[in-house]
Amino acid sequence: MKKQLKNSALLVISMLVLSACGGDTKQQDSTDQPVTAQEETTATPSTGNTLEIEANDQMQFNLTELKAVAGQEITLVLKNVGKMDKTVMGHNVIILKVGTDVAEYAKKALAAKDTDYVPASESESVIAHTKLTGGGESDTIKFTITEKGTYDFICSFPGHYALMKGKLIVE
Repeated sequence: MKKQLKNSALLVISMLVLSACGGDTKQQDSTDQPVTAQEETTATPSTGNTLEIEANDQMQFNLTELKAVAGQEITLVLKNVGKMDKTVMGHNVIILKVGTDVAEYAKKALAAKDTDYVPASESESVIAHTKLTGGGESDTIKFTITEKGTYDFICSFPGHYALMKGKLIVE
């Protein structure tokens, strides 16, 4: 009898746990806006290699792939659509040269708070970078890449590069 009661109790607990896991899969943030899975999308230059990318308080870029034309000036606009201050949830975009060890770069960026997490010792690995932005801020940079290839881009704010990264494809 005790064994049957114990099994029944386990069954009830299991059902409660499973039912708590089901249902509405949307989570709510502090502003009651639904948080949805990030769709991976590609930005192609609309006119003259102008690219826009957004960063948010959930440590996400809205794009993981950017495309540009080699030899033409690229205008990159970073919009931080979050609400948090840059000291808490700052974002930047750093375009790295081909062959750069992204993890090693990000490790060195941890110690570069005074330079917006862009380590001066690694300047040879960087093609271009935006400033560090806080919620509601944006930054625009212009640069040219003459060689076709696939270039990594990341946010170098501590801990962000693992989620906030993508590829700039220059054709």
